Amino acid sequence: QVQFVESGGGLVQTGGSLRLSCVASGSISTQTVVWHRRAPGKEREGIASIMTNNATSFYHPSVKGRFIISRDNGKNTAYLEMRSLQPEDTAVYYCNFVGGIAPWGPGTQVTVSS
Repeated sequence: QVQFVESGGGLVQTGGSLRLSCVASGSISTQTVVWHRRAPGKEREGIASIMTNNATSFYHPSVKGRFIISRDNGKNTAYLEMRSLQPEDTAVYYCNFVGGIAPWGPGTQVTVSS
């Protein structure tokens, strides 16, 4: 069963940028990959997804225009480029296949200071 490990989080100031990575233990080439986040006191939500063709992506309105999702099937890795970060982006970020069918990884903490 494929497992994900996320990395790249940290503490940034408002307006800053981060690039998150998630590496899978097996192939991701046949699955849509989704980045999720769980903000303090809130449910986990999907914020960006990318289909297998690496050309079709979808974004939650809260991140559209600021975040860019990408994938490298050869490296079994997905990325989330985050720009113009705001305090409300503070959360633990996870990736998974669509439907959350893989075990959840540890996530990576992103904290945006005001």
